[in-house]
Amino acid sequence: MTTLVLASQSPARLQTLRNAGIEPVVIVSGVDEDQLSGLAPADLALELARLKAAAVAGRDEVPSGALVLGCDSVLELDGEPLGKPGTPDEATRRWQAMRGRTGVLHTGHSLIDTATGTTTSRTASTTVEFADVTDEEISAYVATGEPLHVAGAFTVDGLGGGFVTRTDGDHHNVVGVSLPLLRVLVRELGHEWTALWASR
Repeated sequence: MTTLVLASQSPARLQTLRNAGIEPVVIVSGVDEDQLSGLAPADLALELARLKAAAVAGRDEVPSGALVLGCDSVLELDGEPLGKPGTPDEATRRWQAMRGRTGVLHTGHSLIDTATGTTTSRTASTTVEFADVTDEEISAYVATGEPLHVAGAFTVDGLGGGFVTRTDGDHHNVVGVSLPLLRVLVRELGHEWTALWASR
């Protein structure tokens, strides 16, 4: 069995991996997501994922020979990258701009094999169509606090699920980690995807 370290505090990423039979060790990177600017949305997601994986890979608490996964998600709307809104006012503005429209959710994935120091990284992109939600729905959603701390100010696996009418691409990617892409990265580093499955 190969150990996967998740360099993220995202409960949605953790649950997605658990649902896929993987029980990762969680070590939060502590990377400042605001340190990069001027990058295209897909590039921003990838560079932040690389920073997060690298920040964790060298730590003493990483199990010997583990694979370290860094992820970061960014919503692209009108060519602009939208991360976590942080405040109710910003989340409200985002939803007023997003409703009835389509964006692209980019999730950067960076995987480091600590045994060899080899890294492989890639971005998965999924098109997301948003419902034409009302002002009242936006207010109620923002009041829950959920959209404040997630990329693009929405979830597809939580309270925001009713506000996403369609996705084109990997659904898991919108939650925060593309399982098909992660499988490819794992195999690129010479490991078997099924070796990540926790013993049943």
